[in-house]
Amino acid sequence: MPKAASTKIIDMQDTRSKAVSRELLLKLYRDMLLIRRFEEKAGQLYGMGLIGGFCHLYIGQEAVVVGMQSCITPKDAVITSYRDHGHMIACGMDPKGIMAELTGREGGFSKGKGGSMHMFSTEKHFYGGHGIVGAQVPLGTGIAFAHKYRENGAVCLTYFGDGSVNQGQVYESFNMASLWKLPVVYIIENNQYAMGTSVQRSHSTTELYKRGEGFGIPGKQVDGMDVLAVRAAGLEAVEHVRSGKGPFLLEMKTYRYRGHSMSDPAKYRSKEEVEGYKTQHDPIDTLRTGMLKEKIGEEEIKAIEGDIKKTVNEAAEFAQQSPEPPEGELWTDVTV
Repeated sequence: MPKAASTKIIDMQDTRSKAVSRELLLKLYRDMLLIRRFEEKAGQLYGMGLIGGFCHLYIGQEAVVVGMQSCITPKDAVITSYRDHGHMIACGMDPKGIMAELTGREGGFSKGKGGSMHMFSTEKHFYGGHGIVGAQVPLGTGIAFAHKYRENGAVCLTYFGDGSVNQGQVYESFNMASLWKLPVVYIIENNQYAMGTSVQRSHSTTELYKRGEGFGIPGKQVDGMDVLAVRAAGLEAVEHVRSGKGPFLLEMKTYRYRGHSMSDPAKYRSKEEVEGYKTQHDPIDTLRTGMLKEKIGEEEIKAIEGDIKKTVNEAAEFAQQSPEPPEGELWTDVTV
């Protein structure tokens, strides 16, 4: 059995991070690994024909959402795009309900009607999962407006990709959020390719964290493959918006290992490039190496890995055993 966790504060001896507790390091590792293994299992089920429709995997980008989630409280809100399974898990949504939704079963968070791209949890303040590119940005801005109107002290983390950055609705949202000093952190998950076109070929300016400057929104570029760097920047951004200073923009330089969706062979990039990120910049391996250097035992890490394997297998089993929704469910929550 692994030793009981202590409350020792660990400094990873790197300017990318503020000192973090041993317990937090273990949680960051657990959450990232759970997302990775869940997504791998989802890919398997898709290949078996058990998941239909679109399915966008988050493999490689785990540090972004896990690092940011460690900066907020349960009352804060999260909204994102269609690459959303990792965000749901990081918000604490049950993997069983997520996997059941992916397979279109009644036990899913949207009762099998939303699929991969459209899941919600009002309990966890997770508001999607949105299939229209960039559409979640004005919605997240609206959620932040509601927080300010209600004076509840909450913030909204609004995630979007580099492919959304050139959308007009994004800049309309920036203007409104800055004008009214709304408590929203805009997070660009720049995985460098959008659907398949590189940022260099599709953006006139590639320093995306500067896109808010014209609206008076401060920005910062962050190594999105380093969960501790993400957390350090996230704490700064959340403190800024929660104190009433208005929105903050974070550009997370990250990388997805798989194609844009399951139907994408990703031939627009070389195998050497992908392998380079996997072997030199993997967020989970990087944190694991740092934890071992800080004398967190191999046995304790392996116990986490075993527990996650069990959780993911149970989620897959639950999804396959959960019944399909009844025909009458087609007419619920629908305005005619």
